[in-house]
Formats: sequence, structure tokens, C-alpha cells
Amino acid sequence: MERTELLTDLGVASTTKSVMKKLPEVTLAFWIMKIAATTLGETAGDLFAQTLKLGYFLTTMALFLIFVVTLVVQLRSASYNPFFYWTVILSTSMAGTTISDFMNRDASAKFLSDGSTSLGWGPQGLGLGYPAGAAILISILLAIFLVWKLSGMTFQIRDIVTFRGEALFWSAILVSNTLGTSMGDFLSDSSGLGYAGGALLVTGALVVLVVLMKMPAVSNVLLFWIAFVLTRPLGATAGDFLTKPVAKGGLDLGTAGSSAVLLAILFGLMAYAHVQEGKAATPCSTTPPTSQGSV
Repeated sequence: MERTELLTDLGVASTTKSVMKKLPEVTLAFWIMKIAATTLGETAGDLFAQTLKLGYFLTTMALFLIFVVTLVVQLRSASYNPFFYWTVILSTSMAGTTISDFMNRDASAKFLSDGSTSLGWGPQGLGLGYPAGAAILISILLAIFLVWKLSGMTFQIRDIVTFRGEALFWSAILVSNTLGTSMGDFLSDSSGLGYAGGALLVTGALVVLVVLMKMPAVSNVLLFWIAFVLTRPLGATAGDFLTKPVAKGGLDLGTAGSSAVLLAILFGLMAYAHVQEGKAATPCSTTPPTSQGSV
């Protein structure tokens, strides 16, 4: 298999593939926006559940509803729109944060702060713990990929244009973001590495994936999904590093302030992506397009 074919396995395709596409090209900008969205998902989820004291249960219900609404908008769109796509990514990141917290945590003193005695109205959390929660989420994610494989539909995101294909894709995204949150919280809270150490470990793992991309024997589709999961704990640990108290190894910037800054950054990146998408859709020469570079 030639190198150009390997690159497109990861979703990096020539501009000739962009007609009526529903999902973005996978470039360096894609991964920057993914990390920004997942970091914002962490801080915003914590803002609603913990800072505003709505609790994991109410916040999960509200954020899951937001996810459904944003997903309907994305599914009804006739072509790729950066604002629609990244809004769904953000909503899955926020919902994934509180779903993970609800699964893994409970109302014990370990997870409460500022003298709180509860996590809001409703069930206080299932208290499964990070290993059990991660095992359940991995099983669900594998089941989604199995159904996806048996359906015969492509895993290459540049070629996903059907309703069923998108439904499977977004199901995998929601579960992978939830799984990534569990992994990030485990690294930050239970591994002893702390927020900065956890972020460095995940960054190192992502560097390894980039190296593996150069090896023809390794499927770049598999590497894409591993990277997609791993960028979530990177966002989770980065979000915790920004918001948690200095005594716990964070910068204590607060969930509200951090979320506002990250939202501005993400919207700026979305606007940039929208402009670039418009340029790509406008023919500027008669020269045949060439494949984009590797991420």
C-alpha cells in the first residue's frame, strides 16, 4: 500500500473528496480544536455540576439533551459545517465529563469540596470507581465498533455521508469522550502523577502514535480512534490543571473563567475553520489538487 493511501486511512484526503462531505478533514488544526473542545468540556461540565452545585445527575440529563439537539442539527445538515460539527464535539465532551463523574464517583468526602454535603438533586453517583467505569465504557465502545464493522460501512471519516454511518460515528464519539474523561480523572486523582504529570504522560502516548503513523503495518484508522480517545484525558487533565486549587497541583483559575477563555478560543478556531472551508470550496486554479500532509 502506498504512503498516500495510508494517509487517507486516517481521514486525510484530497480536496476532491470534500464534495458533500459531512465530517472534517483530519489535520493538525483538527487535533488542536479537538483538544480545545475537550478541555472546555471538562471545565464547563465541572462548572455546572460542581461550581453551580447542580450535581452530576441533573447536569448529565441537561447536557445529554443539549447533545441530542446539537446532533440533530448536525445530522440534518446537508454538508460539513464547522460550527455544527464542533458544537456536537463540545456537547459530547461536556456530557461525557458528567456521565463519567456520575458513573465513577459518589457523595463521599473524597469527591466533595467546600464543605458540601451532597452533589445536587437526584442520585449522588454510582461510585463504580475508575477501573470498573472504564471497563464498562470500553465494552460499550467495542460493541459499537463491532456493529459498525458488521454493517459494512466505512470507518474512514472522510467517507461517512449516510445517516446510519453518522449515527455510529457520533455514538462512538460520545462513548470515547466519556471513556477519555475516566482515564483523565484516574491519571489526575488516583495515579499519583498529578494534573501536569498526567498531561505529560498522555502527550507522550500521542507522540508514539505519530511515530507509528510512519509504519505501514499499523492501521491509521486504528491510530485515529486511539488518538481520539487519548486527546480526551489530555483535555481532562489540562482542564483540571487550570481549575483545581494550587494545593492540589492546579492553577486555581476557576471553572467559570477558564470556560469563558476556552470558549472564546474554540469559537475563534471554529470561525477560522469556517473561512478555510469556504476557501477550499472555491476553485482557485485548474491545477489538480494534491493530498494534504500528515497530522
